[in-house]
Amino acid sequence: VAVVTSQGATAEYTVEGTTYAPEGNIHDESGKNHSLSTALIRTAEISALCNDSKVVYTADKKTYNSVGEPTEAALKVLVEKIGNPCPQLTESLPSLTPEKRSSAVSNKYESDLPRLLTFEFSRDRKMMSVLVKRKEGLGSLLVKGAPEAILDRCTSVQVDNVVVPLTTGARQAILFKMASYNQSGLRTLALAYADKHDLDVSHYTSKSTADYGRFEQNLTFVSLVGMMDPPRPEVRDAVAQCKAAGIRIICITGDNKGTAEAICRQIGILEPNEDTKDKSYTGRQFDDFSPEEKMEVVKRAKVFSRTEPSHKLQLVELLQQSGQVVAMTGDGVNDAPALKKADIGVAMGSGTDVAILASDLVLTDSNFATIEKAVEEGRLIYNNTKQFIRYLISSNIGEVVSIFLTVLLGMPEALIPVQLLWVNLVTDSLPATALGFNPPDHQIMRVPPRNSREALVGPWLFFRYMVIGIYVGCATVFGYAWWFMFYEGGPQISWYQLTHFHSCASQFPEIGCQMFTNEMSKSATTMSLSILVVVEMFNAMNSLSENESLLVLPLWRNPFLVGAIALSMALHVGILYIPFFTNLFAINPLNWAEWKAVLFISFPVIFIDEGLKFITVSLKPGPSLIFSDIWLAGDNG
Repeated sequence: VAVVTSQGATAEYTVEGTTYAPEGNIHDESGKNHSLSTALIRTAEISALCNDSKVVYTADKKTYNSVGEPTEAALKVLVEKIGNPCPQLTESLPSLTPEKRSSAVSNKYESDLPRLLTFEFSRDRKMMSVLVKRKEGLGSLLVKGAPEAILDRCTSVQVDNVVVPLTTGARQAILFKMASYNQSGLRTLALAYADKHDLDVSHYTSKSTADYGRFEQNLTFVSLVGMMDPPRPEVRDAVAQCKAAGIRIICITGDNKGTAEAICRQIGILEPNEDTKDKSYTGRQFDDFSPEEKMEVVKRAKVFSRTEPSHKLQLVELLQQSGQVVAMTGDGVNDAPALKKADIGVAMGSGTDVAILASDLVLTDSNFATIEKAVEEGRLIYNNTKQFIRYLISSNIGEVVSIFLTVLLGMPEALIPVQLLWVNLVTDSLPATALGFNPPDHQIMRVPPRNSREALVGPWLFFRYMVIGIYVGCATVFGYAWWFMFYEGGPQISWYQLTHFHSCASQFPEIGCQMFTNEMSKSATTMSLSILVVVEMFNAMNSLSENESLLVLPLWRNPFLVGAIALSMALHVGILYIPFFTNLFAINPLNWAEWKAVLFISFPVIFIDEGLKFITVSLKPGPSLIFSDIWLAGDNG
């Protein structure tokens, strides 16, 4: 708290405490506890009466909490720490219960100074005021608002216990202290008053809030209050993560330019020593630009201060016109138009109902860091959807290729319908479902936003599906041919004989044509079925990530997928070795030599997909400047 001294300089009082608890002393620059000067009493009066918030004690949590605007609640705490000149109240404070102590001093000021009229805050005046009645029958207009706006209307200043004219030197000292507070990231308010002899509220009627200004003239400056509203510790990291993800963050606030820039440096929107020229603008400066200049400004600006609701809407529209995908945060009634206009309107859970209804997304914890988590979760859902589609399409392409190849080559059916149904409905469905639980890639928040008009499955991705699918189909058919042509326990017939089995009886009956319909055929079909199942399990492993290698993102990062693959294999082994199912599916059990061949033929799908991932990462384009995302962080951001 800064007040003006008799020498025309400013004296500062430091308020202890960082919570809403009415605990902590106020001491001057020498470290001594404060005495109740008129300036401090006036500060307490204005802080208590120009206020619609309150501080309450929550017994079950044993904490003091705010109800209403946090800034106004902080002023209520200041009132409790300043105290009241009534000795009886001061003596009773230590014995009060926490519930009563939370607002005892404020209640005393409110009972001594009944409110007659309130001139609510408006952005054009940048202040609010209340008309109160004093015991001596006079009245006072108590004013709270932006320092520069109030100082313009002040003609005098409270110095200790007297009122003196506001000199140029005192005005400069106040402005210097305000600049100092702003550079420290403090939210700064000025408190002032004007004595009024007319207490007839009918004489204060106005057509609009702009008319209130004619009553708020010839004010007496009382004090400058600087409040630290520190960003949550996790916000800086969230901003850094958003930047790395190609998301540009713009701060739009009603705060003073210096305060806005200081806070933006704290959370990383501005670099510590970054030049704010062409990066930071006030609402008034923005209004002075032509439409063409405004379009250029929004392409480079990072901070907009002293803004009004119309500025937020303009900024959203300009950014959308430049091809950006825009998200807007807000919590007030005045934020509703911009929230509605933005591609993604994000309301704070503690915000007004109007803002919440106008938005697309509500942050129940009112924490900006949650946005970064939501972006990551959204990207993860999108990626997992693609992996689910990739697994099913590539696997189904493999099944189609296997059927097509056997017909094209003139071979017997490698798979019968009931076996294909088993693979599609049972063994495939478990890993496909588990892919929905894939963990995020390590680089998920290190890649630029995708083009919103980009297809879910592009040409290159479809090519990858085709490569994997063709291998799956070829491996399935090759397993069938391997059993007939090369397996030591098989008939070891020639390629010609296998692909011309329909002519077996007329061209080469000596090989025993019944092999294409008896138990030998079942064993060859079992090889095809087993290869199809195993290669699709390896394909599910590949689907853990679109572009990250299994060496970087190993299988065990998704325990659900591990369990799904294990269960699918257990079911497949069950139908191979349980007699009822071997008859049902027309298959035979496999021996160890056949299992080794199954693994040998299936495993190369891992290497093929790893190679495709490497090519994808190597050819990946850089960040898109046109389709990047924009987050507009409002006053709550």
